[in-house]
Amino acid sequence: MSEQNKNKGCGCANIPISVILLFLGGGFWWFKNNGLPDIDLNQINSLLAKIPGVEISLPISEPDPPPTPPTPTPTLPSSPIVSSPKLPSSLIVPSPKPKSSEIATSQPNQQQTIPEKEQPEETKLLPKNNWEKKAIRGIYLSRYQITNNATEKMIRDRVRYYHAQGINTIIHGVWGNACTMYKSEVMQQTLGYNSCPNKFRDRWLDWLIDEAHQQGMEVHAYFEKGIKIDKNSPIFDRAIAQKWIIPGIDRTYAGVEHYLLDVENPEVAHFFRDILVEFVQRYPEIDAVQWDDYLGYHAELPGKVDRTESLTKFVQEMIEAMKQANPKVSFDICHHNPYWAKKYFAADWKKWDVDRIFIQNYNEKNFQAELDYVKKYDGIAITDQQFHRLAEIIDNKSIKSVLVFPLSGKPEETASNLKSLTQKNK
Repeated sequence: MSEQNKNKGCGCANIPISVILLFLGGGFWWFKNNGLPDIDLNQINSLLAKIPGVEISLPISEPDPPPTPPTPTPTLPSSPIVSSPKLPSSLIVPSPKPKSSEIATSQPNQQQTIPEKEQPEETKLLPKNNWEKKAIRGIYLSRYQITNNATEKMIRDRVRYYHAQGINTIIHGVWGNACTMYKSEVMQQTLGYNSCPNKFRDRWLDWLIDEAHQQGMEVHAYFEKGIKIDKNSPIFDRAIAQKWIIPGIDRTYAGVEHYLLDVENPEVAHFFRDILVEFVQRYPEIDAVQWDDYLGYHAELPGKVDRTESLTKFVQEMIEAMKQANPKVSFDICHHNPYWAKKYFAADWKKWDVDRIFIQNYNEKNFQAELDYVKKYDGIAITDQQFHRLAEIIDNKSIKSVLVFPLSGKPEETASNLKSLTQKNK
C-alpha cells in the first residue's frame, strides 16, 4: 500500500485537542440552555481545567429573576416570654460538667447537676443522614426570649433542648428597634441609657454562648429590624427631632409601619459602626452576626431616592471596622436574591464583602425559581409554615444550610416538629 493511501481517512488525529474540547464544551453549553437538565457546568469546568494546556470555561449566568416580588422577613413575636417553656425531660441533654473556674463565676443555685447518660455504642456508629450533613441547621430566636430575667438554668436548658432537636446553630436576637439587649456603653454615651427597656440578666448571652459551645453548637447574633424602627422604639422621638430618619413610612410588611434610619447621616452611621465593634469585642466568642432584608430601603418609599451606593458604603465600612475589632467573627446576611435585593431594597449585597449569604425563600409562588439562587450561595431560610418543603430541601445536596424562622411564635414547638420530620427523612 502506498504512503499516500495510508494517510487517507477523516483526519481526526490531526485536529488539535483544544478544538475538540471547544466543540464538546460548546455542545454542553448549548444543551444546557436548550432543555437538557441537570448538567453541572461547574463540574465540567473543573474537569476541563485539569487538562494541561487547555483554557476553556463554559459561561455560567445568573438565573432569571422570579416573576413576582419577594416576601419580606416577618417580625418575630414581640411579646416578652413570661417563663421558660417546660421542656420534656427526655429531650434535655446534659451538658459536660463545668470547670471549677466556671462554677465560681456562676450565680448560686441556678446550675443543676444532671446525671450523664452513656450513649449506646450503636447510636455513635450510625451514619449521618442528609439533614445532619447540612453545614448549618439553624433556628431564629427573638430577642424577647431572654426577657423577664431568664435564669442561667433556663437558658442552658433551652440550648440543650434545641441541640436535642438536631439544631446546631441558634440565631438569637441581640438588637432591635435601635437598642441593645445587653448593657452597652455606646448606647449610654449616645442616648443616655444602656439598653432596651427590658428585664434580662447581664450574663444571659455569656451563658448561651458557653452552653452552645459545650454542645458543639454555634451562636449567631441576630440584629433584628436592622436599620428600621417603629413608634415603640426608645429613640423614636429623638430620631424625629434630630432628623435621623428618611421621609416616609415603610409598609413592606402588612400591618407594620416602620421608619428607616438614614445611614447617610454620620451620627447614624457611626452609631451602628460603634455598636457592632463594641459587640464583637464584648462577646469575642460569638461565631457570627447576621442581618437580614431590614438592612435595606424599599423602592416604594416617597421620593424614589436611590440609596444603593450609600447603603453599600455604610455596610462596607461597618464590616471593615468589625473585622479590625474581631476578625474571627463572620458577618452574614439573610436577604432576598441579588436581583430583588438590589431592585426593591437598594441592597446590592454582592458589593458588601459579606462572609455568608443565605437566601430568603418565604414566597411559595417563587419557591422553585429561588432554589437556583440558593444553590449558588450558603443556604436557604424558610418558615415553619413551609415544612412541606423539607424533604426536597434536605435531599438537595446543593443546599448547604437551612435556617428556620418560627413564624408561629413557638420556636420550641417548631424545633420539635422539625426533628420529627427530619427523622422521617432518614
